Amino acid sequence: MAIEKELFRQVMGRFATGVTVVTTNSNGVLAGLTVNSFCSVSLNPPLVLICIDKNSNTLPLLRESKIFAVNMLTKAQEEWSRGFATNSPERFEHFCHAPHYTVATGAPIITDVLAFIDARIVAEYPGGDHVIFIGQVEAMGTPQQTAFVDSEGRTENNIPAVNNNGKHTHHEEDPLLYYGGQYRHITKLFHEPSLVEEYHEGNLEEPARGR
Repeated sequence: MAIEKELFRQVMGRFATGVTVVTTNSNGVLAGLTVNSFCSVSLNPPLVLICIDKNSNTLPLLRESKIFAVNMLTKAQEEWSRGFATNSPERFEHFCHAPHYTVATGAPIITDVLAFIDARIVAEYPGGDHVIFIGQVEAMGTPQQTAFVDSEGRTENNIPAVNNNGKHTHHEEDPLLYYGGQYRHITKLFHEPSLVEEYHEGNLEEPARGR
């Protein structure tokens, strides 16, 4: 019996995620789309994964450019998530008027995002009605710093992050979340140490990380 698409969406919508905008630059043409199918794959070498709909207008540009950036949005950047999820001239012709800069590959980094990954595509796989891209990390950053990464995951360079006006950024925002088909904001009223935090405090063995 075939799985009902709507039920599948509802079930997968129970898995809370962050919200990202994946961007690229193909011969001077900037493009981006809202993505929550994103995860880390490997520490050595540093690899990440994104899934792109086969009908996306950004897919050909990703294949041409062989580069992408994952922009992790803050709760104050919901407008970018909505903008890069719509079919509009603002998105396709004006990059949603989003301020941006570049770091390593030339893929645009949206100013003041929570964090970013700058990667080169090293593999592509079929994934049903989506395409799976594996990217090797060239650079990554937060509002506090930017690091350039070698093929073994070692930091080659580490400099304070700058925005597209050349100004250093020092603030930190909460992430934009997506759950049950709606945008959500994190609460600061509850916090318990994670396994990683407890491990660093000497209370547990190192987490298995999907082994």
